[in-house]
Amino acid sequence: MNPFDRLHPALQHHIVNSLGWSTLRPTQLEAIGPILDGAHVLLLAPTAGGKTEAAFLPVLSRMLSEGWRGVSVLYVCPIKALLNNLAPRLQHYAALVGRRVEVWHGDVSPASKRRLLTDPPDVLLTTPESLEGMLISPRIEREAWLGQLRCVIADELHAFAAGDRGWHLRSVIHRIDPYAQAPVQRLGLSATVANPDDLLAWFAPAGTRQTVGSSHVSTDADVTIDHVSTLENAAIVISRLHRGEKRLVFCDSRSSAEKLGAGLRELGVRTFVSHASLSASERRHAEAAFAEERDCVIVATSTLELGIDVGDLDRVIQIDAPATVGSFLQRMGRSGRRTGTRRNCLFLTTSDTALLTAGAICRLWSRAWVEAVTPPASPWNVLVQQSLLMVLERGRMPRHELLDALLFAFPELPAPGIETCLDHLVDATWLACPDDPDLVQIGPKTQAEHERSHYMDLLVTFTGPDLLVGKHGASEVGYLDPAVLMGKPGKPIRLLLGGRRWLARDVDWKRRVVWLEPATEGGKARWMGGGRDMSAAVAHEIRELLVNGDAGAAKLSKRAVAALDDLRDVMPTQTHPPAVEARVPTGFLMWTYAGTARNRKTQLSHRAHGASTADGLSIQWRIDPRLLGDLTPEDPELDDAEVAELATSFKFAEMLPAVARRELVFRRLLGEGGG
Repeated sequence: MNPFDRLHPALQHHIVNSLGWSTLRPTQLEAIGPILDGAHVLLLAPTAGGKTEAAFLPVLSRMLSEGWRGVSVLYVCPIKALLNNLAPRLQHYAALVGRRVEVWHGDVSPASKRRLLTDPPDVLLTTPESLEGMLISPRIEREAWLGQLRCVIADELHAFAAGDRGWHLRSVIHRIDPYAQAPVQRLGLSATVANPDDLLAWFAPAGTRQTVGSSHVSTDADVTIDHVSTLENAAIVISRLHRGEKRLVFCDSRSSAEKLGAGLRELGVRTFVSHASLSASERRHAEAAFAEERDCVIVATSTLELGIDVGDLDRVIQIDAPATVGSFLQRMGRSGRRTGTRRNCLFLTTSDTALLTAGAICRLWSRAWVEAVTPPASPWNVLVQQSLLMVLERGRMPRHELLDALLFAFPELPAPGIETCLDHLVDATWLACPDDPDLVQIGPKTQAEHERSHYMDLLVTFTGPDLLVGKHGASEVGYLDPAVLMGKPGKPIRLLLGGRRWLARDVDWKRRVVWLEPATEGGKARWMGGGRDMSAAVAHEIRELLVNGDAGAAKLSKRAVAALDDLRDVMPTQTHPPAVEARVPTGFLMWTYAGTARNRKTQLSHRAHGASTADGLSIQWRIDPRLLGDLTPEDPELDDAEVAELATSFKFAEMLPAVARRELVFRRLLGEGGG
C-alpha cells in the first residue's frame, strides 16, 4: 500500500489539488506510517529537506481521522523568529482542512493570548519558556487548556538537546503529560546527527520509537576557504564577488555582523542584518525584504542557521568558522535548493585560528563525519529550577510527589542526589515546609529574589546580560549591552545596530531605554559573551591539517595556502610527548591539540606547578613543563569558592548543594565525571 493512501481523504485531495504536489518526498512518505501508528518519531533531513511537512501532514491526518479537538498539537521551536516564520505555512496547511494554527510566545500580546484561551486553536506554536509560563500561570485552567493534547512536535531537536533548554523542554513535556486525557506522541525534527537513535531515546524514554530519514552526510558541495585577514577585507571581497546574486553571510558574533553589515553598506551593497539583539520587527523586516530581493546580502548570526525561510539563496559565505561540522552543514544547506544548483560555502577567515578551524571542519566533513548530539551532563541546575517551578505550578505540593515527579523527569540522575538537592532547597529557604515537613511551598529566598518579576526569570535556563532597548522615535531598533555606552564623559557615543550607524542621544537608565538618532560616521558594536570551546575532534584535525596541508574536499585559495604554509612552518605538531616552546617573557607553550576540556583539566590540575592558561590547542606554563614528568590530567583539587566561581556560567547553580555544584562543574567544564 502506498503510504500516501493512508492519509485522510480530505488531506490527500488538498495536497494534490490545492498545493499542486504530484508526490511527496521519500522522507515524507516514510514518516506517514509510524506517525499514523502513534510511534514516537525522530525525523532526520538536511536543511530544506521537508521535515516540517513530514511531521505535520500525518499529524493533520490523525487530527481529522480521530476527531481531535481543542489544543491537540504543540509545535515547539527554539526561537520565536522560527515560530513566526513557520506560522503562515502551517496555518495554510491547516486551513485547507478546516483547522487552526496560532502562535503563543513572549511577543504575543496579552489580549491575543486571552482570545486564544477562550477560543483554542488546534495547533499551538510556542517555546519551552512559554509552555512553562502556561503551567505556572494562575489564569490558565491547565486541565481544560491541555486536556485534549495528543502530540508534541519539537523542531530543531538537535539544537535543544545540545544545551540545558533540551532538559527543560523534556521536563516540561513530562509535566504536561498528566493533564492530557490520552497518551501524547512525541515527534522530533533534527538536522543530521551521528547518533539519531540515542537522541530519540533521550527525547522519548518510553514507548514505540522509530527514526525516519538518513544520517548520511553528503560531501557533494562547492566549498572554498580564503584567508582575508580582516573584516574590512571580507567586506571588500563580498562586495566584488557574486554580484547580482542573493548571498547569506554568517558571522559568529553580533558585533562582527554589525561591523560587516555597516562596511558592506558603505561599499554600496544592498545589505540586511539579522541577529538576536535586533527587535522582532527589525528582524522580520530584514528577513522579508531579503526573501523578496535578488541582488543583496543578509548578514546573520546563528539565528538563520535554523529553518527560517529567507527564500532561495545563491551563495552561503562564512566569516571565520563555526564550532562544529553540524553547524557548517546546516548553514551550507541553505544553498543549492533550486534545481540545477549545488550547495556551496565560501569561508573568509580573518585570523590564524579561524583558518585552522575552517580547514579542520572541512577535513572532517570530507570524511562524511558529523558530531553526535549529547545533552549536557549532570543537569542538576535544571533539576533545581524544575523543583521550584513544579511547586509554583501546584502552589503547595507533598514532598514525596515532588520527589517522584523529579525522578520521572530526570531518570539519568541518581535518586540520592535528587533527595539531597531537595533537602538543600529547603535548608537554604528556596523552598519551605512551614506547616508540615512533607508539604513544600515556595520559600522566602525564592520570593525575595523572583516574586517581583512574577517568577518570569525562573522560566529561562540560559543566562545573558541585562540589555537596554535602543529606540528611534517610537520604533524599537534592538537591544544594547550597557558596556557599549561606557565612554569618556561629554564625548558622543556612536553605535552600530541593524547595520546602521546611530548616535546615543539620551539614556534612561531607570526605564532601560537608549534614545537613538541616525549618524553618518563612526560607531561600535559590543555584546558580552564567553569564548567558545574547541572540541577534541576539531583540535585533533587541526594537527592533521598542519601535518598534511590540505583541507579535504574544500579548495584553498592562494592566500589561504600561503597563510597555512606560514603556520605549518612555525607550529609544532609533535604530540607524544607534546612539543614545548619557550615564549619569552611569558613562559612556555605546550602544544597538545587535545581540545578545550582536556587542556582546561590539565591546566587546573597542574596550576600549582605553573600551568596558567589553556585553550583548545595549547597550555601556557610559567615553568618548563618537561621538568614535571607525568602531566596526565587528574581531577583538580578545587575548593568550594573556586567551584562556585566556575559555576557562575550555569544558571541556577547557586541553588545547588556543594556536591551537585561540583559535579556540574567537573562534568561540564572538564568533560569528564569526578569531583
